[in-house]
Amino acid sequence: MVGLLFVMFVVVPLVELFVLASVAQLIGLVPALAVLLGVSLLGVWLVKREGLGVLRRMQDTVARGEVPAAELVDGGLLVVAGAMCVVPGFVTDAIGLVLILPPVRAFARHRLIARWTRGQGLPGVGRPFVRARVVDVEYVGDVTPRPRPATPPTELGPGR
Repeated sequence: MVGLLFVMFVVVPLVELFVLASVAQLIGLVPALAVLLGVSLLGVWLVKREGLGVLRRMQDTVARGEVPAAELVDGGLLVVAGAMCVVPGFVTDAIGLVLILPPVRAFARHRLIARWTRGQGLPGVGRPFVRARVVDVEYVGDVTPRPRPATPPTELGPGR
């Protein structure tokens, strides 16, 4: 975990600064910042468009009475892609834009679901994305709470 935090907060910003300096040296600072802003805005717009499509597919899946596992994972991957596009930098924007592509998302989704559903050797554990059958149950009986008999109030006063 410490290694991951080190990479996120030290290595990634250093790589982003290096790439930004290299691009700025090639095309100039203002055009490099304009391209960076444009790519970020494009990424956010694409995430919104793809996210609405995933939301529609999720609603269709739920309407059919199925668990929208693939759509939920797609939504999570789009959140990650959107975060990558919002973070300033060419490398994170490129990763975010690639993750927006449906074939790349499908590959990542299949890898994640395969990893999450690996059996742990315990019955019923490790398979959260299997198709579930919904059984609607109705309890027929009295669920009205019974009133408790009143207890006399306890007086608090000086101790004896």
